[in-house]
Amino acid sequence: MDGGNHSAVSEFVFLGLTHSWEIQLLLLVFSSVLYVASVTGNTLIVFSVTFDPHLHSPMYFLLASLSFIDLGACSVTSPKMICDLFRKHKVISFGGCVTQIFFIHVIGGEEMVLLMAMAFDRYVAICKPLHYLTIMSSQVCILFLAAAWGLGIIHSLFQLAFLINLPFCGPNVLDSFYCDLPRLLRLACADTYKLQFMVTVNSGFISVGSFLVLLISYVFILFTVWKHASGGSSKVLSTLSAHITVVILFFGPTLFVYTWPHQNSQMDKFLALSDAVLTPFLNPVIYTFRNKEMKAAIRRIFKPLVMFLKIS
Repeated sequence: MDGGNHSAVSEFVFLGLTHSWEIQLLLLVFSSVLYVASVTGNTLIVFSVTFDPHLHSPMYFLLASLSFIDLGACSVTSPKMICDLFRKHKVISFGGCVTQIFFIHVIGGEEMVLLMAMAFDRYVAICKPLHYLTIMSSQVCILFLAAAWGLGIIHSLFQLAFLINLPFCGPNVLDSFYCDLPRLLRLACADTYKLQFMVTVNSGFISVGSFLVLLISYVFILFTVWKHASGGSSKVLSTLSAHITVVILFFGPTLFVYTWPHQNSQMDKFLALSDAVLTPFLNPVIYTFRNKEMKAAIRRIFKPLVMFLKIS
């Protein structure tokens, strides 16, 4: 056996989320509605920030970048999962499996960096308001975005380095609805205990470290807001609560999957489902419905369209 590229296994079989046909139908409706809503909501945010000059600020630039990444997050695994809910035999090619893993970790790494960039943006806006436009310049925003993409790709390639030369000669059944690196490593025809440990430590350390940094940052910002409470503090707290909610929604399932000691727990599949369809849907809902400027921008953009339809 020469390696992963010349493996006897050419495809993997998914067991899916459940064997109950009734629950699969329920999941089909639930996932399809949330996927369409996620794509629509995140596209709407990207479109609004791009074309509305009132939203051309660092905060909305980072928000649009997050929504763009969420478009990828909900599209890496959801379409295939939805299609597989129609099928009894759920398969994915070896190359397709590696591609899924690559993009899952790229998007995960990018989102972590962007969430930290958004926390830094709020820190500067609240704690150093007079220097906000100087510190959060367009160059800094582009640097944050480049760092997010660069670190996401590096992290993903580092993860795939554990996988690329492993032999796969069977079995080829994954108890999941998508390609998960720890589960895939356990199918290799080799002793991968150390590799599994390194992957868990790598992703777990990055996730826990990023979450703690964000948690400390928002505690510090909230303390600053409380210390200098004023008439505008309610708006600031509303914005911060939206950011904190998104952080918890993103890191909750990730921390569980990579730090929970029971590797065969079925809970991680449903948490992965939450990451795939629920979190990308809730992000635009949280940021849009709790943000007056965003709602006003959406109304301004769609007002000409509504007027045109009425005339027609």
